[in-house]
Amino acid sequence: MSSIDHILDRAVAGNRISLEDCVSLYESDQIEKMGHAANQIMLKHHPDPITTFVIGRNINYTNICDVYCRFCAFYRAPGSKEGYVLPDETIFQKIQETLDVRGTEILMQGGTNPNLPFTYYTNLLREIKKRFDITMHSFSPAEIMKMKDVSDGLTLEEVIRELHAAGLDSLPGGGAEILDDRTRRKISRLKGSWRDWMDVMETAHRIGMHSTATMVIGFGETSEERATHLLRVRDGQDLCISNGWNTPGFLAFISWTFQPDNTNMKGEKLGPEAYLKNLAISRIMLDNIPNFQSSWVTMGPEVGKQSLHYGCNDFGSTMIEENVVSAAGTTHKVNIGSTLDLIRQAGKIPAQRNTKYEILRMFDDVNEKIDFDFVMQN
Repeated sequence: MSSIDHILDRAVAGNRISLEDCVSLYESDQIEKMGHAANQIMLKHHPDPITTFVIGRNINYTNICDVYCRFCAFYRAPGSKEGYVLPDETIFQKIQETLDVRGTEILMQGGTNPNLPFTYYTNLLREIKKRFDITMHSFSPAEIMKMKDVSDGLTLEEVIRELHAAGLDSLPGGGAEILDDRTRRKISRLKGSWRDWMDVMETAHRIGMHSTATMVIGFGETSEERATHLLRVRDGQDLCISNGWNTPGFLAFISWTFQPDNTNMKGEKLGPEAYLKNLAISRIMLDNIPNFQSSWVTMGPEVGKQSLHYGCNDFGSTMIEENVVSAAGTTHKVNIGSTLDLIRQAGKIPAQRNTKYEILRMFDDVNEKIDFDFVMQN
């Protein structure tokens, strides 16, 4: 029996693994064995051979940002001639285009723009909800903290309550990177501590909103720091469950690898094995989060397909538009028809879902073709 067999056996049996166990998995090179265990655990949550996806659109409403993350190729500093804030009408047009192809989710995110008042966000959300029936899964914790800074004295809870009342439905987990302050100080010194990120999420959960959690590897973090990240996410979810807050908390977990091209932080681009290993370990460690999304945007569709056997039950968003990752030179694009094909090639049945992971439409006929094929645009 290898050194990790007893850890994997306990996890598959439904027992929680420790921080030390998680470190041992990161230090092992038995990736396929971990993937097999992660797949078994996924099947306990999702026994049917169904892989879901959401038709959504990223809208990067501004690229002006004052936290200057070294790993980001998207942002422009305040005052830059290349900085922008999208006109409201442009945002409305992008939302209508999403609805036209049966999209259900808008992931609106941008930089931490110090020039936008808090009322910009609440007014925009109200105007969107007046015009459209669509889920606003928008604004990362760093953006929420910037809104608090410019809100003339509102507390974090007051900020999130006002956003929720204006039309914000759920929070994406962007900006988590690695939830360890040593790494955060190195890569994004002004973005805030890991506690800031978690405070936003826990506050949202407390008032009844749900969210997702994320992780980015490849910044030179240690195995212990990766394991600590997962433990902190698990603890945050435990807090939500134990307090009986009226929300599922973190509905999903998404991880990917740092994309160094065109950024101010050079480093070795991690390959598919590192991604699949981290994915498997995450599924094994995070026993209280039901859904795991594949990160085909960064890793490519073939690895995305493989991830469906390493713990993922979801293919994420069709990403009708995506500018942040593509700014770093990663431009894997998949249209909706290809999404169906890739899921079927992995031996799964495709199903369109909404942000709450409720299935809207099954594609269980292998010959069935979707009646639109909207190719994503930059």
